[in-house]
Amino acid sequence: MSWSTADIPDQSGRRALVTGATSGIGYATALELLRHNADVLIAARNPDKAARAAAELTAAAGKAPEVVELDLADLTSVQQAAEQISKAHERLDLLINNAGVMAPPHRQTAEGFELQVGTNHLGHFALTARLLPLLQEADAPRVVTVSSVMHKTVRSISQADFRVESGYRKWESYGKSKLANVLFMVELDRRARAAGSKLLSAGCHPGYASTQLQAAGPELAGRRLQAQVFGAFTRLVAQSAAAGAWPSLYAATLPGLRPGSFVGPGFLNYRGAPTTVRPSHAAQDPELAKRLWNWSIEATGVQIW
Repeated sequence: MSWSTADIPDQSGRRALVTGATSGIGYATALELLRHNADVLIAARNPDKAARAAAELTAAAGKAPEVVELDLADLTSVQQAAEQISKAHERLDLLINNAGVMAPPHRQTAEGFELQVGTNHLGHFALTARLLPLLQEADAPRVVTVSSVMHKTVRSISQADFRVESGYRKWESYGKSKLANVLFMVELDRRARAAGSKLLSAGCHPGYASTQLQAAGPELAGRRLQAQVFGAFTRLVAQSAAAGAWPSLYAATLPGLRPGSFVGPGFLNYRGAPTTVRPSHAAQDPELAKRLWNWSIEATGVQIW
């Protein structure tokens, strides 16, 4: 039987944090959680965009989200955001690691990491670590990490990929950052179970969804025409951002979801109703997951189990 947002259970009393919720999949995810009575925090880098998104979400859902300023490309900002949330709330039931950048020109984070790996993986690794005590206070905490089908385009990731000084290939780096997302999800699940924690770690990918992400890379490079072409093509062939959010919502709310599940669209990993799918062979490599975990601790200075 096909899943839809009508199948989301009532989320009353559940507090959720969604990163990158000012547009696209993150916005659609936050909207459905609000509509199903969750208390939602939206974390975003740009305060003006966050305020506009919060106003739009309030109008659409009849319930206001809380705004948290967060720049995942700056580990000091990650620490400050986690501290703000921890001071304001006694627990966190759900963390959706959604925000990301895709195929920008070569840029670095505040700490000098390659922007895509630094934002998409290291920023979320540090955020999850710093919010873990708050998650542990919940009765049934979940962490959902959003990857991409592009994780299948690369075979591995190394510590050298954290800092790319020469030979930068934007799509390869994007694929590696998305592989890191799945490896992180898998290792977080393993460590949570080993520690006897209640925390459930799951992952997902949206298929091909129409969001602002496709045009963001060309815009950062100053290629407005390319950005317009990417945007037009995406709108023509991709499913909506709302449909792209279904795997995230399925992973976040499905009762009885198996720990370590990876969720994606049911039709050729491309579009349609969500279901559990199989990540790449590399994403299921337990030794690579452990190495990435240790490299991430070294890079961020934070520890999870």
